[in-house]
Amino acid sequence: MRTAVVLFNLGGPDCPEAVQPFLFNLFYDPAIIRLPGFLRWPLGQIISRRRAPVAQKIYAELGGRSPIGELTEQQAQALEKRLNGKDERQYRCFVAMRYWHPRAAQTAETVKAYGPDRVLLLPLYPQFSTTTTASSLKEWYQEAAKLGLDSPTYSVCCYPGHALFVKAHADLLRKTLDQSEKPSNVRVLFSAHGLPKRVVEAGDPYQSQVEWTCEQVVKALGPSDLDWKVSYQSRVGPLDWIGPSTEACIMEAGAEGKDLVIVPIAFVSEHSETLVELDIEYKELADQAGISSYTRVPALGTHDDFVGALAEIVEATLESNSETQKAAGFEGCADIHRQCPLLTSLA
Repeated sequence: MRTAVVLFNLGGPDCPEAVQPFLFNLFYDPAIIRLPGFLRWPLGQIISRRRAPVAQKIYAELGGRSPIGELTEQQAQALEKRLNGKDERQYRCFVAMRYWHPRAAQTAETVKAYGPDRVLLLPLYPQFSTTTTASSLKEWYQEAAKLGLDSPTYSVCCYPGHALFVKAHADLLRKTLDQSEKPSNVRVLFSAHGLPKRVVEAGDPYQSQVEWTCEQVVKALGPSDLDWKVSYQSRVGPLDWIGPSTEACIMEAGAEGKDLVIVPIAFVSEHSETLVELDIEYKELADQAGISSYTRVPALGTHDDFVGALAEIVEATLESNSETQKAAGFEGCADIHRQCPLLTSLA
């Protein structure tokens, strides 16, 4: 039995010249700009041209390119190694990026050439959103259909409370807290990428799942009086976004004389939002706010427990013989959202 496991991530530009086309792909996505295509195309061109100079300066801090492609490949290789060797089943892991290479069309061709008996789609977005998971999977199904890739296909919805995923976050956070000189004065700030309020108000479960993940990580640390909050970063455009904003929480911590430990709770790979926004821009803001100690917990990357979580999710999804693995570890999802958001968004 040959199984192709496709890992999905956002992707990022691999050179300075790729920044504008990467941004156009982002803003041309109907899940991001919710307008008809004939309006979305020129708007995407305008936004990407205007934002490209700023984005190029951001990526210049990273050597002119995003590291997310190489890091996601490392995660795929680690998962493939974990899955294989247990029995006669064979697993091969592939990567598909939503907004830069390799896109779904390219990866689908490679998967088809592999000739799998089944395909498992695994988003590297632990918390479901119509703007990430649904968008990536929808593109995959469209491109796979064009190619005639008709192997039985299974989709993972989300895993915001998976025990090993939570354990990996708790392990990295605990190690950081143990290094604090004044642990009683530390505030832990779980920072996740933000969303416009109207997306959440339309039924997107992302915010609920992010906050559920944070609660589980705090519980996994054991009994304590940990001072912690959830915040949202990376706001762009004039719309109202969910909050509180990470910037506001940093200023608040400074006013209260707190030290800060930042956890990138919704990012599993290092990229511009962690390496530049959190590590450089928000560190400067923390300095301005008078915060004496500002520390950022690493993204999960190839942490052994995180790779173990992905392996368990793959195996459980395939063994369930269900086309969609719903909300692994997220109690109450069905009560909050009338239908599985993955199914409704792909309808």
